[in-house]
Amino acid sequence: MSERPVHELIRELSQVLVQLSDKVLQNFFHSLHAVKHQDEQGARQIRAVDDEIDVAEVDLEERCLAFLALQQPVARDLRTIVTIIKINDDLERIGDLAVHIIDRMPQISPLMLDSFEFENMGVHAGEMVKKSIEAFVTKNRMLADQVCALDEEIDVMHRKVFKKVTSLMKSPDSDVDQLIAALSISRYIERMADHATRIAHEVIYLVTGEIVRHKDGFYDNLIE
Repeated sequence: MSERPVHELIRELSQVLVQLSDKVLQNFFHSLHAVKHQDEQGARQIRAVDDEIDVAEVDLEERCLAFLALQQPVARDLRTIVTIIKINDDLERIGDLAVHIIDRMPQISPLMLDSFEFENMGVHAGEMVKKSIEAFVTKNRMLADQVCALDEEIDVMHRKVFKKVTSLMKSPDSDVDQLIAALSISRYIERMADHATRIAHEVIYLVTGEIVRHKDGFYDNLIE
């Protein structure tokens, strides 16, 4: 590793991160599709892909740590590697959310899912992740700020689901288990948006050196 130019090594690690983000997003959308169509074979594939994501996440982290040990980067290069490590962790956590979603599949029917806007919510959260990764690649502070602003839209959608679920639960013939499953899926999508915002915060750190992630109690929303 040490024989190659530092900028080339950083570019390669960044490319690996982008490839991982594509795989994570694809698996997440597959999980929503599998639950909607009660696709058990698809659910098994999602679990298999998540195992691959876990392996890739560990491999990328090890490569970054080796880079730090061998290259001893400073300034912008150091911030870049630290940012890659942190984004890598967020992507792995988004990958876990796909598995959490399919874990809810036995508890919820397609009819129940159709009464909520999970596909639309998922698309919005997915776009946030895409934009946050694009902001990292292009070192675009303005795009990172846009991602942070979009988080409120997902929060609004999640609050609508919460209100609807609590209202439906008041009915004596409501299926509480299905409603709880629906609320959980909404929460998983909302967490995905939170991780996208966290990635955007790391991009802001990369570009400016400013640590913004603890402002406004944002990390309280990421407590598992």
